[in-house]
This record gives sequence, C-alpha cells and structure tokens, in this order.
Amino acid sequence: MKKTVMIALVLLAGLVAWLLLTPSPIDAVAWQPAKAPAFSGVLAVNKQLQKAELLARGKIHGPEDIAIDAQGRVHAGLADGRIVRLDGDKVTTLANTGGRPLGMVFDAAGNLVICDSWKGLLQLAPDGRMSTLVTAVDGVPLSFTDDLDIASDGKIYFTDASTKYHQPDYVLDLLEGRPYGRLYVYDPATRTARLLLKDLYFANGVALSKNQDAVFISETYRYRIRKFWLSGPKAGTDEIIADNLPGLPDNINSDRNGIIWIALPSPRKAIADVSASNPWMRKLMVKLPRAFWPKPDRYGLAIAIDENGRIIRSMHDASGDHLRMITSVYPYQGHLYFGSLENDRIGKL
Repeated sequence: MKKTVMIALVLLAGLVAWLLLTPSPIDAVAWQPAKAPAFSGVLAVNKQLQKAELLARGKIHGPEDIAIDAQGRVHAGLADGRIVRLDGDKVTTLANTGGRPLGMVFDAAGNLVICDSWKGLLQLAPDGRMSTLVTAVDGVPLSFTDDLDIASDGKIYFTDASTKYHQPDYVLDLLEGRPYGRLYVYDPATRTARLLLKDLYFANGVALSKNQDAVFISETYRYRIRKFWLSGPKAGTDEIIADNLPGLPDNINSDRNGIIWIALPSPRKAIADVSASNPWMRKLMVKLPRAFWPKPDRYGLAIAIDENGRIIRSMHDASGDHLRMITSVYPYQGHLYFGSLENDRIGKL
C-alpha cells in the first residue's frame, strides 16, 4: 500500500514539475472583466428559441452562418467546407471551399461572398465558379477570415479574427488575451483591400449601420461591440458602444432599420472571468489535454441591441436541446435564422 502511495506521489510531483517548468504555448496577459450581468430584466431567461422551426435537421453539420438569395433560398457553409442551399427538405451542395466557410453574404449581383477561415475572402458566382478575392493585405496573410457585410456601393467590410491563430485554435486566442484581430475593407471596383482597424480582441462579427456611416464589430473575448465610423465628423475613429455583454459575441447582423442582432455561442463562464486577471492560470491550462480546457455551455442565446448599444431583446434556450451554440442570427422578412458552429440544424423563428 505504501509503495503504491509513494508511486502516486512521485507521479504527481512529476506532473506538477512538468506543468510549472514546461514553456506555455501562449503568452497570456491579464485583464479585468466586469461582473457578468444577471439574466434578469430584458435578459431574463425565456423559451423563445425553443419555438423555432428546425431546417435540415440531421442533414447538415456546423452551419456557422446563413445567407439568403434574391429568391429567398437559405444557404449555409458547413464544417466540411461545403456551401449548401436548402430547397425545402432537400440539401443541395453548390461548392466546397476546401476550408472552413464562416460569414457569408450575397452581393447585389447574386455572388455569394464568403469568409473562409483558411482560404481568405472568396466569391461563389451564380454559375458555380469559385474565385479568391483576398488572401493578404499589405503583406499580412489572412489567418482567420471570419465575418463580413456588404455596403450598397459594393464595398466589402470583413474581419480577420486573429493574425496569430487559425480556426481550430480559437481557444488559444481567447486564453492568450491579446489583440490580434483586424477589420478590412475590399473594393471590388479596384480589387484592392486595405486595413481600417487593428488591435482588436478576436475581431468576429461585422454589420453596417442603418445609414452605412459606420460598421459594428464584435470583439468576442472582451464581451463587447465596437463601432468604427466610416463617414461624418467621426470618420476614422472608433468607440465601444456595448460592453460587458452576457456572453461571447460571435456574428452580428443588422436589419438595416437600426437593430443589430448578436449571436452568443455561450453565456459567460466564471472560470474564464476569474482566469482573465490571472494569466498564470491560463498558461497552465493550455498545457493540459484539451478535455480540461473551458468549453461553451450547452445553451442557446441571442440578443438584439439598438445602434447606441442598448440591449432591447434576448432569446434563450436554456436546455440547449433545440438550439445551442448559436453563431449567427440573420433577420429576413420577418423571420430570424439561427446558425451554429457545431449543431446539425438551422433555426427559423
């Protein structure tokens, strides 16, 4: 018995020494998040998401974002790289990016513009031809092309979530806590892209304002929405308009009438907030097997804000059985469509 205990203590001591002495793969920094808002008032738990109709249930995997064409047909990009269209109960494959399609929007000409986390900014023409628009800007490669919106003049505003980490390692970006994200604009008329804003904390969702004089960007790992002014007296400046959100904001979409819909894949996690001010905890955490890393809660959550950042609505599925890990909320003709990075369905409410 004593021999067994001694062996266990030696193994434990070895593990502790390895955790303390092995270099960490991340260079974590400290920050102090505010106390997470309670699920009360406008954020009170409800069952609205459980009322959603489920499209293509069991036939798809990981429809991270939703796009709808001029004919009202639903499109999504899947975990296996496919771009699919829903025709009633039928799922039709249109193309495969060979990467991981994330944000996607149709332009005025019917082209589907796609942010592929591995391939950059892509375009799928109505005839099925896939082309690459941007893979680098000013010599900086796109490492994690994430989300986009398209203005009425055709310009495409898009994010690179992290210039350091690729999509499979998004948790490393969260745990490191440094601003590797960027906002770009691509002009199809000149076929050139330029940097608008850098030093963003996981630059994720993108949505233009009602008057298209500004663009909103979600900074996932700071629980906030930033506004970058495109025109007017504040042109070229930015400000935080929604802070201390109840979850991690992912894709965002504007209804073009002053409402911004925000997908929150998971509510805030206490361990993430505690470790935020203790970078040593995160440095140790990433040395452990991924099974021990923080994971999103099994929960469905989406909110709406006005253009001043005020939360005006929340929608929940506390069970996570109907809709969970929501990564996009797409408003279209009186309905909301819900995408998910990991789920096997699209919600329609």
